[in-house]
Amino acid sequence: MRLITKEEMRRVFSMNEAIEAMKQAFRLFSEGRSVVPLRTNIDVGKYEGQALFMPAYVEETQSLGLKIVSVFPGNAKLGKPVVPATMVHMDSRTGEVLAIMDGTYLTQVRTGAAAGAATDLLARKDATVGALIGAGGQSSAQLEAMLTARKLKEVRIFDADETRAKETAKTQGEIWEKAGVRIVTSKSGEEAVDGADVITTVTTAKNPVFPAEAVKKGAHVNGIGSYRPDMQEMPPGLFLKAQKVFVESREAVLAESGDLINPIGKGLFTEKIITGELGELIAGKVVGRENDGDITVFKTVGIGVQDVVAAGEIFRKAVEKGVGTEFDL
Repeated sequence: MRLITKEEMRRVFSMNEAIEAMKQAFRLFSEGRSVVPLRTNIDVGKYEGQALFMPAYVEETQSLGLKIVSVFPGNAKLGKPVVPATMVHMDSRTGEVLAIMDGTYLTQVRTGAAAGAATDLLARKDATVGALIGAGGQSSAQLEAMLTARKLKEVRIFDADETRAKETAKTQGEIWEKAGVRIVTSKSGEEAVDGADVITTVTTAKNPVFPAEAVKKGAHVNGIGSYRPDMQEMPPGLFLKAQKVFVESREAVLAESGDLINPIGKGLFTEKIITGELGELIAGKVVGRENDGDITVFKTVGIGVQDVVAAGEIFRKAVEKGVGTEFDL
């Protein structure tokens, strides 16, 4: 069995490789070539937390495994990760555990890569301005994915916690200034998305974090938060305004995301608002952006196929490069 740390995973698996892995994962999922049960969600009411269990199997890539991820907001006060996670990668031929790896980093990179894949497939090629709403643990991976998919010149960051937004902008600005990218903060979600070409929201908000009217023609929007029915970070008007709306899984999004569940429940639109799954777009079964004026949206809640495909790639590369620590139980 092999233990693979965050730094070791980072060393063998680039964001560009992660984006391509997510494209493959989404295609195989939409083609029905994977086994991906809806995640099991256990509420831990006493501590206002949730424990989620996400298994999946993909025969073509020999990817089998389980990610255990928890969401405990109170951990922030304890100096612990709010979203701790562990990934268990298994041998699809024997069922044996081959590796245990940092699931928190895996979640960050594969979630960022999902938005990166959608941005690469749907955003205008000449995009220059990005907006990132949410400066938490996902922000660095989301920013990296955005800038991997498009050569933006400026990214605006907004967070309800102004201090956190400023700290993230400073840290990321130092990283990306060599690439000619200007990282700045905005005073509101509306200010951040106004005129932006690529917009990513990654929050746990229960109300929309920007108005639909602020989204310009031709923009592409990634909705990464809102993985529960009581969360809703994107305005319903955005879906009505958009020409194309993609999801990674119709079943998962319609069962888990308040971004769609709530407006559908209010009769504002129906599930027919969804153009298709991103995997269907990759497979050529549906059409994406048709002109520069189209507004495109990608809504994701995260599914197990992303984790097992990414973990499989990381494990193979780790073995090839002799990375990780071997141990016996």
